[in-house]
This record gives sequence, C-alpha cells and structure tokens, in this order.
Amino acid sequence: MIEFSTFDLPNGLQLIVHQDESTPLVAMNVLYKVGSKHEHEDNTGFAHLFEHLMFSGSKHVKDFDIPIQMAGGENNAFTNSDMTNFYNVVPRENIETVFWLESDRMAYLDINQESLDIQKKVVVEEFKEVCLNQPYGDMWHHMSDLAYKVHSYRWPTIGKDFSHIEKADLKQVKGFYNRFYNPENAIITIAGNIRPDEAHRLVEKYFGWIENTPSSIENELIQTEPPQIEVAVKRLHAKVPAKAIYLGFHMADRMDREYYVADLITDILSNGRSSRFYQQLYKKTKLFSTIDAYISGTLDPGLLLIEAKLHQDADLNLAKESIWTELNRLKETEIDEKELTKLINKLESAHVYGEISVLNKALNLAYYTYLGDPKMINTQMEVYQSITPAEIREITAKLLTEANCSVLVYEPVMDEIQ
Repeated sequence: MIEFSTFDLPNGLQLIVHQDESTPLVAMNVLYKVGSKHEHEDNTGFAHLFEHLMFSGSKHVKDFDIPIQMAGGENNAFTNSDMTNFYNVVPRENIETVFWLESDRMAYLDINQESLDIQKKVVVEEFKEVCLNQPYGDMWHHMSDLAYKVHSYRWPTIGKDFSHIEKADLKQVKGFYNRFYNPENAIITIAGNIRPDEAHRLVEKYFGWIENTPSSIENELIQTEPPQIEVAVKRLHAKVPAKAIYLGFHMADRMDREYYVADLITDILSNGRSSRFYQQLYKKTKLFSTIDAYISGTLDPGLLLIEAKLHQDADLNLAKESIWTELNRLKETEIDEKELTKLINKLESAHVYGEISVLNKALNLAYYTYLGDPKMINTQMEVYQSITPAEIREITAKLLTEANCSVLVYEPVMDEIQ
C-alpha cells in the first residue's frame, strides 16, 4: 500500500507527496495536462517541441542540466498523446534545487527566436530520423490516420508533418506555452525521503506565487470518435526489409473496465514463450519473424494492436489468415483458469517490482491523479485480479472483429528485395 498526502494550491496546482524514509533520494515529477491531442490539426508536434524547449533555458537558468548534475541528480522528460512529463531524481539534501528549476521554467521559460530555431531543427531532424529514415518508422502516421477520422489521435505525438514545426513562429509557440504550461494545468508529485509538510512548504514557496496566464489561443475541443463500422485497409510499398501487417482494433478509454480486459487479451496473445502467438504462430507456422500484441494506452478510447513482421518468402494472405484463426480461437473458447492465473501473477510481480523505485511512484501518482484519483495506484491489480475467463471471451468477441479493424500492410519495393 502506497500512502500519500494531497494538497491543492489556490492557483490550481495539485500536489501529491509520498514519503519513503528508506531511500536517500527524492523524485519530483511535473505533469502538464497537454499532449498531441490538444494541438490544432494544422499545428501538430507542438507538445513534443515543448519537451525540448523546456530544456533550452529560462530567465534564471540558461542550462537546465548543469544544476541537476551539480546536485548529483538526473532528469528527463517524455511526451505522448495525452500529457507531458518532466521528472527529476536527486539526493534528499538537494531537492530544493529541483523546485527552483521547475518553477523557473513554468513561470519564466525563455522562448526567443534563437532557442526556437535551434529546437525546431532538433525536432525536425528527429522526425526525419525516426519516422522517415527507419523501416516502418511512419507506422503510427498511417495507422492513426486510418483508424481515427475526427479525434485528434489522428496524428502521432511527433506530429503529422515536420513542416508544421518548420513553419512555427514565436507567436504561435508562446501562445501554446501560455495556454498549457500553467499551475492549473499541472500536477506535481514527489516521492522519497521528504515529509509531506516540507514538500508542501517548498511547493508553496516556489510555485504558489505563479499566476495562470490567460490563454492567447483557443483550446480546440477534442471530438468523440464515432464507432468504426467497416474494415479500413491501407497498403504501402516502402523501403522496408520485409512484409509487415498491423491490425488496429478500437477499444475503450482508460477508465473503462474493458481497458483492463483488452490489456489482458494482448498478454494472452503475446506475453512470453507460452503465449498463443508464440506457440501457435511463431513456432508452428514459420511465417513470422516477430509477432506482438499491445494496447496504445491512451486516456481516450484507443487501439488494441497486433504487429507482425514476416519472413522473406512468407505468403502475406496466409499470414493474415493465420492471425485471424488465432483470434477466432480466442473468441470461441474460454481461457483456462490456470493460464489466466499465470498471467495475473506475472502482472502482479511486475507491478510490485515497479513500485520499488521512487521515480516510478512519482510517475504513477501523477498519472492516476490526472485520471482523477491517485488512490488508483493501490487498486489497479484488484481490477486485473477480478477479471474472469468469461469476460475475456466476451470482450474478445466484441473488439476483435473485421468491422472494427484497421489494417496496415507494408510490402517491400522491388529494388529492396532483388
């Protein structure tokens, strides 16, 4: 059981503190409730751009990394469709350094033309390297656009097109900062060797005075994606080493019980050497070099995905038929209680092991607070443990249908296979 204290500042900032006296470290996470789904479709990639800009200097800190390193700590960040996270781990005696740094870039980020130009180049190069110059690197661009028609999950976190970042000007970028990087749009979680009252005092000192800047841009409403009623297919001829098949099935949002069942379904299919895909498809058919199943993990209704790469001479149609045969088998027969218990035990072990780290506890407390209830950090395994074989069969039959499926196929261009 992870115990924690919660505090709400008058400016809207949320604070959650978990005290752990067994460690000399303290982790601090700042979650901003902004991801790529909050962007305008003509100006995508801004949340990811800000992940970089937030390290490019603020009014009193020209290089964010140097003070962290001098304090004996480490820091990093990540962005996804729903949120942006900045996290730091330092020795307990140097925690105030982190409060100063994070508050300075929340209040006084130095957005100037020089820093913007530098980070734009970095982000554009990353886009080209990751999405355009790697085999299958543009998968999320195609799958997102194929599966979503109105929701802003239509583009991946890195953006729809790098030209959106190239054309971004100071006014647009400052407007995005003013709208989203404010106390009322942030959650701070602290885990480690620090008392809740001390953490509260420091947050009041460094963040309590920061005002919420009035938005200079309109916040786009995120539209609800309508149900998919027929299969969507996209076939690509690309510079890839082998044929690949991606199947995307619409599933429930993060707060729905169906989300947990879908997560378990992907474990049944591909988690470990005893999984269905490994035993029935990878070992027996000799069609696949790799095959995996996972969920997108988004807060709004997301996707259950199956990803398969084929051996050089494997028949594409036979590979697709083999996948569907295995999915239909899961729909037609209930999973054995022994198989389900084994999967639940693996999940529980991973969960317990993950909660040892103060950083993981800070990250998870921020995430569940964003979902609406930090107490979920202590109740997630109870949901998984309550799932029955009948539920798995029911949700499998509901989700894994052709009408609910978006199919993306890669085939190598001829000059790549000669």
